[in-house]
Amino acid sequence: MSESQSVTSRSIVAARSDFQPQQRLDPVSVEEPLEIRIGETPVAVVMRTPGDDFELVAGFLLTEGILDDPGSLGALSYCSDATPPNERNVVEVQLSADFDFDADALRRNFYATSSCGVCGKASIEQVRLKSQRQPTAFTVEDEILKALPATLRQQQAQFERTGSLHAAGLFDPRGQLLAVREDVGRHNAVDKLMGSFVLGGHWPPSASVLMVSGRTSFEIVQKALLSGLGCVASVSGPSSLAVDLAQETGVTLIGFVRNGGYNLYTHAERLLCAGDPLSTVATRR
Repeated sequence: MSESQSVTSRSIVAARSDFQPQQRLDPVSVEEPLEIRIGETPVAVVMRTPGDDFELVAGFLLTEGILDDPGSLGALSYCSDATPPNERNVVEVQLSADFDFDADALRRNFYATSSCGVCGKASIEQVRLKSQRQPTAFTVEDEILKALPATLRQQQAQFERTGSLHAAGLFDPRGQLLAVREDVGRHNAVDKLMGSFVLGGHWPPSASVLMVSGRTSFEIVQKALLSGLGCVASVSGPSSLAVDLAQETGVTLIGFVRNGGYNLYTHAERLLCAGDPLSTVATRR
């Protein structure tokens, strides 16, 4: 992500306890809309930090279930008809020739069923139907897990300047950082991260841990699941529907990974404590 795209400045009055209020220029994160189109069909408008836009679009299409495989993605380009200052705020997508494109499936709206209407159960079932891959069985030591937030924080270059960007990082079971992305939106950071693999024509490594800053929502778990991931961790807590989706789809969900501890919410079999699955350790204690 280019700093010239992602950071700007605004005039502020800074007040601190140790000096008189002062007026100065302060760095702030850029937030602008990005419209995503497939051919002539508008798909969505997302508010994002400019930079890594093609990754964002590629990841969004995968994690929203629009693409069934990274190989279904064709070409990406900025809209040639957009006028300044919007020439970099519209991305046009061409899908591969053999992809069966259904414009109706792209409309993002509430899910409804005749049995329960708009509810969490219907949302979980919709994600189940979209998911192309089952979460992989692998394990990670909890001591490795507890070190992930510090590693992620060290890679947040733009957050260091502005204090207002979220981050998403992908780690292998040994705690090695595979990739990290930042954005003003938590979902966008995940999409950029997943899109970095999609643009290479392949899925993100299934035996890996998605570590995110902030809380874990239903959509974060959905994006992990549709990317083929089986473990999501965060420095904050999850929502109730995020826990329900993780439990029903086989995703290990961990929250409050900070200060040397964590809360495990679902599927303990992927987390080891001193070499033993956490579920068996907890039972013995």
